[in-house]
Amino acid sequence: MLFNSYQFIFLYLPTVFLGFFFISRISRHLAILWLGAASLFFYGWWNPKFVLLLLASIIFNYGMGYAIGHLRIVSKGKALLTIAIGSNLALLGYFKYANFFINTIDGLADGEIPLTNVTLPLGISFFTFTQIAFLVDVYRGIAHEYRFIHYLLFVSYFPHLIAGPILHHKQIIPQFADPVIYQVRSENVALGLIIFTIGLAKKVLLADSFAEYANPIFDATQGGVQPGLVAAWTGALAYTLQIYFDFSGYSDMAIGASHLFNIEIPINFNSPYKSKNIIEFWRRWHITLSQFLKDYLYIPLGGNRHGKIRRYENLIVTMLLGGLWHGANWTFVAWGGLHGFYLLINHAWHEFRTHISLPSKEPSYLSTIFGSALTFVLVVVAWVFFRAESFHTAFAILKGMGNIGEFKELYPKTLSMTFEGIYDIYKVPQDSGGYVLTIFSFGLGIVWLLQNTQKLSSYYRFSDYRIHFFVIGMLCFCIFMLVTINASRGISEFIYFNF
Repeated sequence: MLFNSYQFIFLYLPTVFLGFFFISRISRHLAILWLGAASLFFYGWWNPKFVLLLLASIIFNYGMGYAIGHLRIVSKGKALLTIAIGSNLALLGYFKYANFFINTIDGLADGEIPLTNVTLPLGISFFTFTQIAFLVDVYRGIAHEYRFIHYLLFVSYFPHLIAGPILHHKQIIPQFADPVIYQVRSENVALGLIIFTIGLAKKVLLADSFAEYANPIFDATQGGVQPGLVAAWTGALAYTLQIYFDFSGYSDMAIGASHLFNIEIPINFNSPYKSKNIIEFWRRWHITLSQFLKDYLYIPLGGNRHGKIRRYENLIVTMLLGGLWHGANWTFVAWGGLHGFYLLINHAWHEFRTHISLPSKEPSYLSTIFGSALTFVLVVVAWVFFRAESFHTAFAILKGMGNIGEFKELYPKTLSMTFEGIYDIYKVPQDSGGYVLTIFSFGLGIVWLLQNTQKLSSYYRFSDYRIHFFVIGMLCFCIFMLVTINASRGISEFIYFNF
């Protein structure tokens, strides 16, 4: 079930909301059970048979976590932790990477190993990483609460289940004991609808619009067309904006939906294209994944505790595996490796500045603009590998983006003539160069100039209940209109549903 679908917005969400607060009057435990059952139903809407897989994963990890937490012998706890993490990774590896490894082996050895007939369960990367973090936190003595129904909801809670954020036990489960979440709070309902509506608008009006430019160009390139300068940059920038508004929209909708139930989930997206360097980018993009990779991979590998060379090795390994986490394709590994290289250069530059004792001062306006522009271009280049289905497609797009000599041909042309070839070859929706520039400028303007949803929502502090209900009514109307617009072009999945 998609957040931007009629079923979710007009049937599922109102039913779960009303049921939760009605049942809360009878029993808080039953209310948690209702929300957990509703989350399992949400997951099963896509493919009911995978609910059993999710439940089996939850029961197994709960049991292992309970055992690890109650063992007094550290060595046995560590052995159980190793078995549990290994089992989770084996499950993830089978469903997500079996065919990837088979294809790789076939390519290297000219073999013909038959591919497995498996379907990738939605959200398996997210609920697997969430539970690995829980197991490690139990072993470290951070997680202590072991009520099964709370753990079930913690893992399956529908706002985060399919595409994150990756949750930690300490962030969510203590909230279930707070009596405040079992009461309807009009301020939270209004705020949740505000955030949800902003996210829906990002998805419907922006992400899906940019997809209509990115998809035809990448698909045609995959089919053998060599894009020119304008087409390549149009496709790359379109995807850069598509994935931004798609993931940002999902993150907003997840936070907004959770606000309705008075449950706060962590921010996962914080204006990453405003970053002045790649280090800052990874503190703003997919924040919970970045933190997970740091806490449960980079630091256990040794982090920066064993010298510079080892630190850089750990950094590259972490980013390569982070890229592979996103998808079973070598292009994702290349994307992760490219960001690992960017981070390596960024850290080395900071160390060089420290070594030569450059004065630490606030960056100038020009240096900030230069750093932000360079970071953005590097991110755009990396997104090409992320979106491309093959290295052939990625390198063809990059070749077109680097075809500077084409400027000589474009200079005397009008704006419409410049974009004319794109419409003829790639069949993108609009035949006006002015429209293309307008929508791209509008998208980049939102990204660079406007405050993000978290900042905007922080200004919402109404105390008048009449204002709350007026806001709720207007936002419900906006949601209806946005979904109606969406229905005319078809309901599209969120990009991170594939990971």
